[in-house]
Amino acid sequence: MARKGTGFFDARGHYYKTPEEATVSDLAGVLGKIGDGESLAPGIAHMMLDRRSEIERLFAEHDTMMAEYQPVGVGKVTRLRA
Repeated sequence: MARKGTGFFDARGHYYKTPEEATVSDLAGVLGKIGDGESLAPGIAHMMLDRRSEIERLFAEHDTMMAEYQPVGVGKVTRLRA
C-alpha cells in the first residue's frame, strides 16, 4: 500500500530522509574533497553541524575582532577585500 512521506533534498537535488543528512551533504560539498582516498568532508561536515553553536560563536567573535582590527601601516597600504 502506498504511504505518504516527507523528504529533504540537498543543493544538488539528492533525496534524504532527514534534514540533518541533507545539510551534511551540502556542507561536505562546500568543503570539497579532503584527504587521500575517501574524502573526510562528510565526517567533518557532521561534526560542524553537531558543534554549530560553538562555530557560530567563534565566527561572531572573529567578526568583532576584524571590525576593530587596524593593521600596522594602515594609512600606507590599501586593504584588499576577500
